[in-house]
Amino acid sequence: MYLRTYRGSSVRELLAQAKSELGRDALVLSTRLVPAEGWRGWFGSREVELQAAAERPVSETRPLESSSRQPAGRETAGHRMAKVESGIVARLSAAGLDRELAAQVAAAIPPAGRRGVTVTGIKKALGECLVPYAAADTAYQPIEVFVGPPGVGKTTTIAKIAARQRATAGRRLALVSADGYRVGAVEQLRLYADIVGAPFRVARTADELSQALAPSRGTASILVDTAGRSPRDEVAQELFSLLRARNDVRTHLVLSAASSPREISRTIEEYRSVKPHRIALTRIDQAETLSPLLTVLRDEHLPVSYLGTGQRVPEDLDCATGSILAGLVLGESSLLDARSA
Repeated sequence: MYLRTYRGSSVRELLAQAKSELGRDALVLSTRLVPAEGWRGWFGSREVELQAAAERPVSETRPLESSSRQPAGRETAGHRMAKVESGIVARLSAAGLDRELAAQVAAAIPPAGRRGVTVTGIKKALGECLVPYAAADTAYQPIEVFVGPPGVGKTTTIAKIAARQRATAGRRLALVSADGYRVGAVEQLRLYADIVGAPFRVARTADELSQALAPSRGTASILVDTAGRSPRDEVAQELFSLLRARNDVRTHLVLSAASSPREISRTIEEYRSVKPHRIALTRIDQAETLSPLLTVLRDEHLPVSYLGTGQRVPEDLDCATGSILAGLVLGESSLLDARSA
């Protein structure tokens, strides 16, 4: 296995350099902040260090080198296989996966193929293991609600969904703004509704929301944008109580992928009373990797529904799949790269 270490000002810059030199299948092993080289480091300046790996030469078919090769006559076949599996676990752990999931991925690779497994093979096995992390059902419920803290991209995510459905399936989704606190958010969603020709309503109270959720003629479903306020807020509690009482509602908790696992856990706990069914991850383009979040997602048993990687409407959005999640976990820089992983 060929290892390279890069230093620079940003992860995105280094990732592009690694992929340029090592190929698009380069595996990101680690990223960290380190003291800058030379006199800048003496004054406290820091820079990003990224370690990446790939087959040498870069190839889709050449197997990864075993880092601990011994003469075959000195060890049993079982011992050799265990060492190969341990090497796969070590590589995945270096990419940020916890050892439990890394071991699961290694075990998912057929024994006959472990010794000669390629980076592509590891991605495939990881994608299969991450299938339960992605929401498989893409059909819409009559009411899809998006909740979460302020600034995570709820309004933009809803606009992307509505625009994508209108453009690709000719389906009209009604939009409801239940954010009575921010005039800008209401007008932003109203503008998107005008662009895609979707019915639009504003609901500032529970009574108004109840009326807004009445089925609209010619629309397939209703997307509800909520205020980025604590669920403990009195008005928010009334709205969420109304939604929880219905059996035709599915709730997505929108979170920024650039947040730390601790922040993600704290937000999930804060919105536990809302009883979200799924998680939508935004700002994928600002996150180095999704690896640290996998443990939280596994423990919470909340599958990922949508992945957002920018502000473009509707391009920067995709439904989560195991293979796309695997590409992002292993440091793919965009959804386009991850799809082809």
